[in-house]
Amino acid sequence: MLTIPNALTFLRFLGIPLFIWLALDQRADGWAILVLMIGGATDYFDGKLARALSQESRFGEIADPTIDRLYIAATIIVLYIRDAIPLWVIIILVARDAAMAILALVIQMRGLPTLQVTYLGKAATFNLLYAFPFLLLALNPNWYGTVAFIFGWAFTGWGVALYVATAIGYFRTGINSIRVRPEVI
Repeated sequence: MLTIPNALTFLRFLGIPLFIWLALDQRADGWAILVLMIGGATDYFDGKLARALSQESRFGEIADPTIDRLYIAATIIVLYIRDAIPLWVIIILVARDAAMAILALVIQMRGLPTLQVTYLGKAATFNLLYAFPFLLLALNPNWYGTVAFIFGWAFTGWGVALYVATAIGYFRTGINSIRVRPEVI
């Protein structure tokens, strides 16, 4: 279904390879940061517009969090390659997403409704998507690189903490729904 929210979601998807290409060329950091900022803005506005225009769709429900995960994965790999983040950040984020994928698969196999994204889940993703441009900007050896380092790691800390906390909440909800209807297979 072609709607404005779905078009924004698809635009965000197209930004992933563009970001990777730009971010791996150290001379294009400004453009890479702009692509990340646009990706973060479209992540916010696609959901807002879908609700405001009554254009929620199954595509948006599935594509939005999937594209968020792809953006995060691409960005953390690029940031790791560029020595902007340590490996432990990647391990935490990937382990959380892997655990959530397994939970989603079990829920789907049992024919249960998919878990709804919570406000804190959106806040966790927003913090991470907000942190990444700062962490890329922090690679610059000047005063604004230093300021970006501070903001980038503040948002990363909050993002990682919320990412883990929301996973715990999603797991509680998922396990409770499985316990309520254990016979459904």
